[in-house]
Amino acid sequence: MTTNDNDGLVVLAVDDEEPALMELAYLLEQDQRVTTVLKANDSISALRILTGGDQVNLGGFGTPPSGMAAPAKQSDVDVLFLDIRMPGLDGLELAQVLSRYVIPPSVVFVTAHDDRAVEAFDVGAVDYLLKPLRPERLYASLTRILASRGTTVPVEPAVEEEGDDEVIPVELAGTTKLVQRSTVRWVEAQGDYARLHTTEGSHLVRIPLSVLEERWSDAGFVRIHRSYLVALPLITELRLAGSGYVVRLGNGNQPGEVAELPVSRRHTRELKDRLVRSTKQAWGRR
Repeated sequence: MTTNDNDGLVVLAVDDEEPALMELAYLLEQDQRVTTVLKANDSISALRILTGGDQVNLGGFGTPPSGMAAPAKQSDVDVLFLDIRMPGLDGLELAQVLSRYVIPPSVVFVTAHDDRAVEAFDVGAVDYLLKPLRPERLYASLTRILASRGTTVPVEPAVEEEGDDEVIPVELAGTTKLVQRSTVRWVEAQGDYARLHTTEGSHLVRIPLSVLEERWSDAGFVRIHRSYLVALPLITELRLAGSGYVVRLGNGNQPGEVAELPVSRRHTRELKDRLVRSTKQAWGRR
């Protein structure tokens, strides 16, 4: 699906709870980059809208009743803002159905539950928003979607609240631990997984490094290597070592306080520029 350069987004909001659906639709309508907001109370109604009311083949999830008139065809919907826990076909199952489309719409989950994020990104979600939904978080999500689509719809920078800190659910031996982004020092790619190195240890999550790079760029994380993403404010040294550069994180003498990571040639220039800019900004605030 494509959005014309001069057009905004056509969005479909899906939630089985009417108050939550109305609130989500209202917030979306306040964003000038959204031209149309469609609403559905369940996954089957959402699929009817996506297909223009045609009979839908769910590929193993069953077949809904015959279609109804709908205000948009499949190719008209750019983004779904989708609840997870709904009766019948839930949000994750709907996302699986959409992933079979040749050109699927973007999917953003909006849920009160923080324990399904790993599954959400496994089915290709662009973002994962927690209820109660904050307008600035929704704005940032739309900005990310527009950037990924390469559109030229004008956007203003999202304002992130002071103290705003994303939480990453980590599954370990049947227990879900919530890791705050602010505790992550660097991230290491391990195939389709990423290992979060924090002040207390490391945690493996089923989120590709590229996804975290995009999601955390505004929070000060910068890619230094195909395998590493680091928190820029924690870099205390960039130096030439052998045939390339390395960064040093931390200054302490305790085990785990200091880490040295390689910087690839393709990322060296950008990293130097980011370090210089961040230093100037820090001095400018004094």
